[in-house]
Amino acid sequence: MKKTKFSISNIIFVILIVLLIIPQTRLPIQVFLHKGLALISPSEISENKQETLASYSGWDLIDSKGQRFNFKEAKGKVVFINFWATWCPPCIAEMPSIDHLYKDYSDRVVFLLVSNEEAKAITNFQSKNDYSFKFHQQLTQAPKVLQTSSIPQTYIIDKKGHIVMDKTGAANWNSDSVRNLLDDLLKSE
Repeated sequence: MKKTKFSISNIIFVILIVLLIIPQTRLPIQVFLHKGLALISPSEISENKQETLASYSGWDLIDSKGQRFNFKEAKGKVVFINFWATWCPPCIAEMPSIDHLYKDYSDRVVFLLVSNEEAKAITNFQSKNDYSFKFHQQLTQAPKVLQTSSIPQTYIIDKKGHIVMDKTGAANWNSDSVRNLLDDLLKSE
């Protein structure tokens, strides 16, 4: 009978599998792994492939303070939309970069961080992480071009309603390229 030798890599592999099985350690490990992806800056969609919102009407949201928001109010403005959840590892991984961007641009860009979770869960997550962004919950469905079944899903929309960025998965939203894009969109008519 042949004896199996345990190497360090085998031991590390077994430990990693055990840690992923234990519910309390699974989420932090997944977030850690997604943080590497969240270092990547998203890219702009080429002009000939950009979709345009047909209408801003019909999408109603409510923010973290109970204020209703009709998407019509975003028409003619630069908009950052992120669909996310507090239990989603890639969402958690990219959230610090979104919060940094929000702190610097929330007075000039409409930020809609949309979750379908209960307000209490989101508020607890926000407080625990000291995030300053406002979150929104949908009262009605988003326009068809913005509907998604994946999270995180992020869109940046210019003043004319063109979707200039459409990113599924974690990304670094506080990158120079995203900031330059927002600055350019804010300058344009």
